Amino acid sequence: MTHFTSNSRSFSTASFAGMTSTSTSTSITPSANNHTDPAKDDDQQQPLQSHKIVDTLYNLKNQPHLAFSIFSHLKNPDIPAYAAIIRILCHWGLHKMLHSIFLHLHHNNNDFTSFDISHLLDTLSPPHHIDIDLEKEDTVKHRSSFLIQVYDALVKSYVTAGMLDEAINALFQIKRRGFLPHIFTFNYLMNKLIANGKVDAALAIYKQLKSLGLNPNDYTYSIIIKAFCRKGSLVEASNVFQEMELCGVIPNAYAYTTYIEGLCANQRSDFGYQVLQAWKEGNIPIDVYAYVAVIRGFCNEMKMDRAEVVLGDMEKQELISDARCYSELIRGYCKAGDLSKALALHNDMESKGIKTNCVIVSTILQYFCEKGMHSQVVEEFKRFKDLRIFLDEVSYNIVVDALCKLEKVDQAVALLDEMKGKQMDMDIMHYTTLINGYCHVGKLVDAFRVFEEMEGKGLKPDAVTYNILLAAFSRRGLANEALKLYEYMKSRDLKPNAITHNVMIEGLCIGGKVTEAEAFFCNMEEKSIDNYGAMITGYCEAKHTEKASELFFELSEQGLLMDRGYIYKLLEKLCEEGEKDRALWLLKTMLDLNMEPSKDMYGKVITACYRAGDMRNAEAVFHILCKSGLTPDIFTYTTMINVCCRQNRLLEARNLFQDMKHRGIKPDLVTFTVLLDGHLKRVHSEAFARKRKEVNLAASNIWKEMQNTEIRPDVICYTALIDGHCKVDRLEDAIGLYDEMMYRGVEPDRATCTALLSGCRNRGDVDMVLTKLNLINLTSVKEM
Repeated sequence: MTHFTSNSRSFSTASFAGMTSTSTSTSITPSANNHTDPAKDDDQQQPLQSHKIVDTLYNLKNQPHLAFSIFSHLKNPDIPAYAAIIRILCHWGLHKMLHSIFLHLHHNNNDFTSFDISHLLDTLSPPHHIDIDLEKEDTVKHRSSFLIQVYDALVKSYVTAGMLDEAINALFQIKRRGFLPHIFTFNYLMNKLIANGKVDAALAIYKQLKSLGLNPNDYTYSIIIKAFCRKGSLVEASNVFQEMELCGVIPNAYAYTTYIEGLCANQRSDFGYQVLQAWKEGNIPIDVYAYVAVIRGFCNEMKMDRAEVVLGDMEKQELISDARCYSELIRGYCKAGDLSKALALHNDMESKGIKTNCVIVSTILQYFCEKGMHSQVVEEFKRFKDLRIFLDEVSYNIVVDALCKLEKVDQAVALLDEMKGKQMDMDIMHYTTLINGYCHVGKLVDAFRVFEEMEGKGLKPDAVTYNILLAAFSRRGLANEALKLYEYMKSRDLKPNAITHNVMIEGLCIGGKVTEAEAFFCNMEEKSIDNYGAMITGYCEAKHTEKASELFFELSEQGLLMDRGYIYKLLEKLCEEGEKDRALWLLKTMLDLNMEPSKDMYGKVITACYRAGDMRNAEAVFHILCKSGLTPDIFTYTTMINVCCRQNRLLEARNLFQDMKHRGIKPDLVTFTVLLDGHLKRVHSEAFARKRKEVNLAASNIWKEMQNTEIRPDVICYTALIDGHCKVDRLEDAIGLYDEMMYRGVEPDRATCTALLSGCRNRGDVDMVLTKLNLINLTSVKEM
C-alpha cells in the first residue's frame, strides 16, 4: 500500500500492421524483387507506396466500407490518402464515417507537424485526376455540394474533439473557397457553443450569417432565442419573434418552448405560464415539453402549488401528462422536504398508467439518502426492483452508497456484481463510492485495492477519489502513505485542488501528525486563505488552540479575513477547552473586523464565562448579543437566568424569563428548574428575610405556570423543589412533592433522599421520613 507505480500498458500494433498488409498486399505492397537493397532510403520508397495506397482506395470506390476499413488501419496516412477516402465517403453519403475520418486526422495531427489541414482542403477543392465515376456530375454545383459535405464533417469533428475555436475558424474560411456551407452546419456549431457556455461566440456567428449571404431558418432563430435566454436578455429573446415575422419565417414549437423555458430558467415562471396560456389560446403549436418547463420552473422557485396547477391545467385541456411532468414535481417536493407528497404523486402517476422510470426512482432514493434514511433506501430499491422497473447505474450507486454507510460493504460489492451481470459497466462514480465505503469502515487495504482495480480497468481516478483516500490515510495517522499518494496524484497529471490540500492538512492533524501537517503546509507553493483556515481547524482538532489562535492573530494583523466557518471552529474549541480569555479576545476581534458572530457563538462564549465563574463578562457578552439585534436562544437565556440567580438578582432573573417568552421562546424543563431552584435556595437566606413572602409567591407562580404547560418535572426538578421546601421548614410540602413524584413514576435518586432526610433532621423526626421513603436498609440511610 506504500508503493504507487504507474500501470503501464503496451498497445500492440502487430494486428493493425497485419491487417494493413493483408488488405493491400496485391495492389500496394511492392514485390520482394523491388527490395533488393534493405538499406535503401525510405524517402525514395514513400511516394511509390503512397501512390499505390491511393490507387487501392480508388479501386475500392464501389466498396466504401472496405476502403474505410483499410484506411483505418494505415499507420501514417498522408494527404492524398485522406483526400481519396474523403471523396469516396462523400460520394456515397456516408457522413458518420466521414466524421470519424476527420476525428482520426485530428488525433494523428493534433500538433499539426505532419501537415496542415488547409493543405488537405486545397487538395480537395479542384477536380481530382483519378476517375471515380463522377465525370458526368463534374459541375460547379456538384463540387460545391461535395465541399459542403467536407466542411460540415470537418466542423462537427472539431466540435466533437472540443476544438471550438478551430471549428469557428474553419467555418469562416469557406467563403474564400468560392462556396457557402449549409445553414445546418452553422446551427450545429452555434448550438454546441451555447451548450459549452460560449453564448457570445454563438451570437457573434449569428450576426455574420447574413453578411455571408445565408438565410437563418426556424431552427437558427430557436437557437438564438436560447442564447439570449441563457444571457438573461429576455427582451432581446422576445424580439427574435418579430425578426422572424419580418423575414417570413414561421416559428416552430421548439422556438416557443425555448422562450418559455428561458423565462422559467430566469425566475420568471409566472410570466412564462401566462405566455404559455396566451399562445395556447391563440392556437400556437405548444408541445408537452413547454408545460414541463413551466412545472420545472415553479419547482425550482419552490412554488409547488403553482406547479400542481399547471399539471391540473394539462388534464383539463386533455393533454397527456407524462413521466417528465411528474418527475419534476416529485423532485420539487423532495427538495422541499415533503416526502409524503412526493410519494403520493408517484402513486397518482402509476394509478394513471404512467410508468415510473429510473430518474424518478433515483430522486426518491437520493432523498432518503440525504436524510440519513439508509435502510429505507435499500428497502425501496428492492421494492422497485421486484416491480421489474429498470434501474440504471445511478440508482445502483445510490444504494451502494447507502449500504456502505450502513457498514454493509460486502452487500454493496454484491450489488455491484449484480449490476455488472446486467451488462452495466462500473464507472468512476461507482468505484469512488465503494472506496469511500471501505474507508468508512476502516478497511484501507481494501479501499486501495479497489483504487488499483479502477486504474487497471483504464479509468482515471478524479480528485474526489484521491481526496477520499488521502483523508482516510491521513486521519489514520498514515502520514507517509498519504504523502506518497499525494505525489502519485501529481505524477498522473492531476493537479491537487484546494480541497485536496485542506484534506491533507486537517487529516494529518486529526491523525496526530501535527508536525507533518505543518511541514506540508509550509512546503505548499501557493497558499489560499482557505488553506490557512484548514491549518487553524487542524490545530483545533489536535487541541493546539494556542497555535490556532496565534495563526489567526497573524492573519488578522495582515488584514486577511477567512471564512466564518474556520473562525467559529476556533471559537467553539476555545470555549470547549475552557479558554474563556482567548474566546473573549477572538469575539472582540471579530466585532472589530465587523464580522458579526452568530447567536450560537455568543451563547458558547457566555457559557464559557459562566463556567469559569466570570459572571461579569458573561453578562457583558449577553448585552452585546441583545444590542446586535439577534435573539438569544433558550440555552443562552437559561444560562443568564442562572447567572442572575447565583448573584441573588432574582428580579432580573424573572425579567429575563419574561423577555424570553415575549420573544417567542418557550422555556423548557431546565429553564423552569434553574429559576425555581434559584428562588427556593434564597428564601431562607438573611438577604431575603424581608422579601421572603415575595420570593415564595414568585416561586409558587413559576411552579403553577410550569404545571399549566406540557412540561413534566424530572427527578432533578423535584429534588430542587424538595430541597428548597425543606430548607425553609416546609416539610409537609416537601413530602407532598415526593408523593406527587412517585405517583408520576419519577424514580427518586440519592440526592432526593438526602434532601428530604436533611429536612427531617431539622424537625427531629428522621424515623417518620424513613418510613415514608420505605427504605429497607435503614442503617445505610441514617449514615447519609
